Amino acid sequence: MALSAALLATPATSAPREAARIPFAQRYHAVQHGGIATAANSAISCRTADDPAVAACRRVRHGGQGANSDFDMFYSDVDKDPNTYNSTRAELTLPEDSQVSYARLYWGANLRVGEQKPPKDNGRVLIAEQGGEYKEVLADTRVAHRTADGSDAFQASADVTPLIRSSGSGLYTVAQVNVARGRSAVGAWGGWTLVVAYRDDQEPKRRLTLWDGFEPLGTDRQALSVTMPGLAIPPGAAGRVGVVAYDGDRSVEGDAVSVTAGSRKAFTLSNSANPANNVMNSTITDFGRSAEKREPAYVNTLGYDSDVFDLKPALSHGGDSLRFHFSAEKQGYFLGALFVQADSRR
Repeated sequence: MALSAALLATPATSAPREAARIPFAQRYHAVQHGGIATAANSAISCRTADDPAVAACRRVRHGGQGANSDFDMFYSDVDKDPNTYNSTRAELTLPEDSQVSYARLYWGANLRVGEQKPPKDNGRVLIAEQGGEYKEVLADTRVAHRTADGSDAFQASADVTPLIRSSGSGLYTVAQVNVARGRSAVGAWGGWTLVVAYRDDQEPKRRLTLWDGFEPLGTDRQALSVTMPGLAIPPGAAGRVGVVAYDGDRSVEGDAVSVTAGSRKAFTLSNSANPANNVMNSTITDFGRSAEKREPAYVNTLGYDSDVFDLKPALSHGGDSLRFHFSAEKQGYFLGALFVQADSRR
C-alpha cells in the first residue's frame, strides 16, 4: 500500500498538545434511527520465531492465560509494505443503505519496553480502506501521554468521518501505531478502535453517545465513575455499551465495570468472554463473541481491550442518566473511550 497525500485530520492549534490525564467528556451525541458499529485490533503480540516459548505464545494467542510481561513482544505487520513496521486489519460492518453520521479512530500504546519510541510520533497513524491506499491521520485533539510506573503510555484520536462515509463497510488497515517492542515488567501493548455512528431508517430510533478521555486506574486510584446525563431512556429499552482500554491483563483478576440507570441498582457488565471480576482481560469482542474478522485475529490481545456489552439488563426500568463505575486491581489499566447505543422509545 502506498501513502496518499491526503490528510484526514489536522492537529488542533488552540488546545494543549499533551496531557497526562484527560477527564472523560462527551465527544458525539445524536438521536436518530441507526446505531454504532466498531472495528478494532491490537498492534503487537508475542514473538514466536526463534523463541523458546513458541508453544506458550501460540496457546496464549488462541485465548490461553498469559500477560504481555511474560513474553518478548513484537509488532504485528500484515500489509507486506516495507515502509510500515506495524499494521493490522479489522472489518467494519454497516447495514446496507445506511449513512455514516460520525466516525472516530482511537489509537494508543506503550512507548517504553525493550526499546523507547519517541513521543513525537504519538499523534500520527496511517489508515487504508479495503483496496485503497494509506492516508495519513493526525490527531485533532489533545494527545494523552503519561509516563509513570515504568510505562510510557499514550492515546490519540481523530475524526475520520469523510473516509468512512465514502468507503463504507469493509476491511480497514491501520499502520504505524507508535508502539514499542521487547520485554519488560510492564509489558508491551497497543491497538486501535474505529467507532462509527450511522443512520438507518430501518432501525429503531436510538440515542447514540460517544465519550472519551484518558484515565489511569491502578495503584494510585482504583476506581472511577463516568456519568452520562440527559439520556431519557425508556423502561425495557435495548442497548449496547462499548469500552476501549489499555494494558488489562487476562491473568490478573480484579477489574470490573458496573452501570446504574437513573436511581436503580447497579448492574455489573460481563459476558462469556469477559468475566465480571476480570473485564479488562485483553479481548476484542461483541456481546462475548470474539471479533474474528481481523488480521491477525488473536483471541488474547495481550493488553488491548475493545469490547461491546449488552446493556439491556441494566435498562429494565429506564432512566434519565447512566453512571458507569470502573474499578481496577493494583496493576490497573488505562481507560480511553466509552460509547452507548440505547433505544429512545420502545
